[in-house]
Amino acid sequence: MHPSRAIQGRTTQLLAGRRIWIGISGSIAAIEVPRIVRELLRHGAEVRAVMSPEATRLVTPETVEFATGHAPVLQLTGRVEHVSELGPGPERADLYLIAPATANTISKIAHGIDDTPVTSFASVALGGHVPMMIAPAMHAHMGLNPAIQENLAKLRSWGVDVIASTSAEGEEKLAPPDEVAAAVLHRLGAGPWAGRTVIVIGGASREPIDAVRSVTNESSGASAIAFANQAYYRGARVELWAGALQLVVPPWIPVRRWVRVEDLLALAREQSSGLASADAVIVPAALADFTLDPHAGKIASREHSTLTLTLRRAPKVLPELRRLAPPPSRLIAFKLDAGRGAEELEKGARRLRDETGADWVVANDVATMGSETTNALVLPPGGGRHWIRGSKPEFAGKLLDDVGRDLVNRAAARTPRGPSRTVRRSRARARRSRA
Repeated sequence: MHPSRAIQGRTTQLLAGRRIWIGISGSIAAIEVPRIVRELLRHGAEVRAVMSPEATRLVTPETVEFATGHAPVLQLTGRVEHVSELGPGPERADLYLIAPATANTISKIAHGIDDTPVTSFASVALGGHVPMMIAPAMHAHMGLNPAIQENLAKLRSWGVDVIASTSAEGEEKLAPPDEVAAAVLHRLGAGPWAGRTVIVIGGASREPIDAVRSVTNESSGASAIAFANQAYYRGARVELWAGALQLVVPPWIPVRRWVRVEDLLALAREQSSGLASADAVIVPAALADFTLDPHAGKIASREHSTLTLTLRRAPKVLPELRRLAPPPSRLIAFKLDAGRGAEELEKGARRLRDETGADWVVANDVATMGSETTNALVLPPGGGRHWIRGSKPEFAGKLLDDVGRDLVNRAAARTPRGPSRTVRRSRARARRSRA
């Protein structure tokens, strides 16, 4: 078995059965291609490569073959590789990705010039409507060239996705492998979440004591980031409403920030139209049950040997989210308990559903806070219960798959059915008799 097969599908199976061709042009960023290939393989893809002559001066074909498990195409032969791989037929590739895409290659494609295997593959992909993406890499001043800007705009107008480069040290550097993989996953997302809108609300609330102190909790926000990522990987339009997080949000996830429970409620009312149109609102946020009136400025510790705080009940967020995101939006609520058995967890989850009108409720123990894994009881709509266990990304993916099936089934149930066979026959007889 080739070593590349050993890692295939290790992260997810979302690209399983997908064939991706990667075009490598002559930028020094080509040395990053093996890492991009491996990232795509970890999501289950089958990856093959085509190289321009200039690219072979920077990264050897043997290196690319080791990364993909297949010898790269270095020149077009009687096998007409560009047509057989991206032309019509059931075996054609699912995506053509050019990474890195130099200014030269971008300009050639925009003007229909086919003088390397990489640009010839692009010509067939564009003509045959094969999904195409480019990840530019060049000097910053080249990227600012009006001609390059115009050519990128032209490619975008043709449906080519441009994976934004990273500006650093005077260069427009090739996007990191995880960003490239995320963009590919999002573009190829074809399941129940593709094109749907998902709002994830996560992180910890912080209720201020004074200008520098707050009452908060131990939530890291890892579950919220996992849900946002997994929904994005499945093709959804995702927005993360984030309280305090201990982790970095990936750059492909747009974020709206909030601090206090009151801030979150204000944000929800301000974004009410977005909530109402969302297909799903997922709320793994760790929200304070109690708040307080903050002291102006900073409480001087020298003046107090003890300090008493008066807490009052904080407003509940889930009922307001249900009001602002009524069905058919799916509201997924989370219930956190400490030291409860399965029966008590289920009772608490059902009570939360009754109180908030949530469609799905996930109940877990406080031990999951800060943990890398989740073991939670899930209550779907219409009764029943099941457990989902795994790392937080695995848990998020499995729950999204469950909710996605529910979305599809409910949409099918709402679709008006045509007349029955008996009715169709009677209508046909009536038409014949009138004729």
